[in-house]
Amino acid sequence: MLVVKVGGGATIDLSGLCRDLAQQRRREEVVLLHGASKELDRLSAALGRPPVTVDSVSGIQSRYTDDATLELFTMVYAGSAKVRIVERLQQQGVPAVGLCGVDGGLLRGPEKGVLRVRRPDGREQVVRGDRSGRVTAVNTGLLRELLAAGYLPVLSPPALSDQGRAMNVDGDRAAAQVAVALGADTLVLLTDVPGLLRDPRDASSLIADVRRHELGRAMEVARGRMRIKILAAREALQGGVRRVVLGDGRIPAPVVAACAGRGTVLRRAGTARVRS
Repeated sequence: MLVVKVGGGATIDLSGLCRDLAQQRRREEVVLLHGASKELDRLSAALGRPPVTVDSVSGIQSRYTDDATLELFTMVYAGSAKVRIVERLQQQGVPAVGLCGVDGGLLRGPEKGVLRVRRPDGREQVVRGDRSGRVTAVNTGLLRELLAAGYLPVLSPPALSDQGRAMNVDGDRAAAQVAVALGADTLVLLTDVPGLLRDPRDASSLIADVRRHELGRAMEVARGRMRIKILAAREALQGGVRRVVLGDGRIPAPVVAACAGRGTVLRRAGTARVRS
């Protein structure tokens, strides 16, 4: 079992990814989760509602999601972006099925409602009206039925809150929960960088291997959105996933490359030090 999450960066080669997934699913069952952040940013700006990003008090960046933003979010994630990926998989002969977390109660969890954020001046602030949350339960029965029937599930937020409302959730952390729930051996998180870098401006500073007890140090190195990927990796490893690979989604055959260890590999076992 392999769970793959692909980010929504503009430089991701979706056609190459889908060709790769068509090959990979011949060897093992695959579930794909996708993002669409750049497409959502473009739509938001075009409609006069530029995205608002906040920093939590723990240093994690996220999108502030009010009711209007959630409507745009759903249009992109559950609509145009998903259809584009499913279309490309179908062109590769893959019987893909696109679902968002609301469908069949696929992804569920508590809604935050209130955020504690850190302002640019360093002071803490309480922000209300946020329609985001986190995934704590996965409808594995639905996923296993699709997999058993030969389909490749293509998943995305929004998820379903405990109150039965749609909500934004982080895709990387959702992918971690899906991987844990399905008992996946490997979780691949594809993005638009080579992996975890000591220096974000220097691709040669890649950290190739991280053991679970070193995740605290890895979090200190991570910057921006990479921090939430390290958090997702921690949650996956704690839940029983054997390894998480932070791979480069811009290269040819990114899934095969990630599964072969290209990128940053975070593992449960072993005592090796963080190395580059």
